[in-house]
Amino acid sequence: MPRKSAYILFLAVLGLLVIGIVMLFSTSAFARDSHGDVYFFIRRQAIWFGTGLVACTFAALIDYHFWQRTWWLWFLIALVALALCYFPHIGMRINGSRRWIGLGRVTFQPSELAKLAAIFFLAAWFARYETARHNVLFSIAFPVAIVALLAVLILGEVDLGSTALLGATAFVVMFIGGANPLWLGFGAVASLGTLLVIATQISQRMGRLSAFLHPEIFKEDAGLQQMQALIAWGSGGIDGLGLGN
Repeated sequence: MPRKSAYILFLAVLGLLVIGIVMLFSTSAFARDSHGDVYFFIRRQAIWFGTGLVACTFAALIDYHFWQRTWWLWFLIALVALALCYFPHIGMRINGSRRWIGLGRVTFQPSELAKLAAIFFLAAWFARYETARHNVLFSIAFPVAIVALLAVLILGEVDLGSTALLGATAFVVMFIGGANPLWLGFGAVASLGTLLVIATQISQRMGRLSAFLHPEIFKEDAGLQQMQALIAWGSGGIDGLGLGN
């Protein structure tokens, strides 16, 4: 990546992280009531902020060919981690979805690793088969089938959001890799349609959709966040009331 582009990307990510910490100030009152510490969430986010910067710096020092050579290892680890979510006493069921691994006080969401594994695999695939990117089998069918292994395991956890995000990530990488946009478009429409059909069969997802469309009816539970957002918008408008207000 050219040095200028790398700086722009770094500054964009840094800006998002800073905005995230600033937004956490809005939870100060809740943190004081629930944890007895106004800065509980901010402090925890700051710790992860620092950890992420260290990890980012470490990853930037590694030759990208390393990730290209070891994509299969990350893919295998992601598959195993996703499969562990289905095991009792390892996978944690939260809000009807079994998407977390719990090991003592440490929790981990394997779908996050699956996204990285998909990126490593697709980047390595299109770099290796660059001359065959106009072949529908090599540029669409094969890579989609491999990524689908991850998607099926995530979908089985009843995690439609992460499944959709994994699909969107794969779509972007394949587009950048040079896959035919028309074929990608057909695949995206088919995938989105499939997810919508599945969503209609899951009562929890339909409940969330109903709460999103009619938050005033579910303002005490599923529609609470939407109602709070509407109240905030009504109070501060587009300019807001300022930090701490």
